[in-house]
Amino acid sequence: MDEIAKKTALRMIPYGIYVLTTSDADGAPFAATVNWVTQTSFAPPLVALAVKADSGSYAAFRATGVAVLNILGKGQQGAAFTFFKPADYVDGKLSGESVRAAGNGALVLESAAAAVELKLVTVVEEGDHHLVIAEVTEAMVMREPGGRADAAVLEMKDLGEKVFYGG
Repeated sequence: MDEIAKKTALRMIPYGIYVLTTSDADGAPFAATVNWVTQTSFAPPLVALAVKADSGSYAAFRATGVAVLNILGKGQQGAAFTFFKPADYVDGKLSGESVRAAGNGALVLESAAAAVELKLVTVVEEGDHHLVIAEVTEAMVMREPGGRADAAVLEMKDLGEKVFYGG
């Protein structure tokens, strides 16, 4: 395979930017910026997301079966970059971000445009990122979009000319 063509072609797939939050069995919070996400079903409402298989967030989500997918809005590049590295929970803030507990116990970033609570359904363990299928059990919108909802989402291309995750 032509590696340059593969990289270029796969980078042409557009992605939103999200922060997955969850906790381990002891209640310690985890968060990670993720971008390989899509809706897969209306009834029940399901999403699929790829999560790095060796990450703490993945292990915690597998252990508890619940998470929140925080949907970042335009202008939230700072939050996206913050959760590229492991999160810390200090003085009620997750890596400096104000949070609150969702109904499922995972954390909601109060600054996110929207968020959905997730319940783990199944996992496909292939590759360096495992594909997680999760049911959306609750949804909340913190910032109403001014037009099309999909136009309000932070996208990979909004992070800069040299920032890619794919290929």
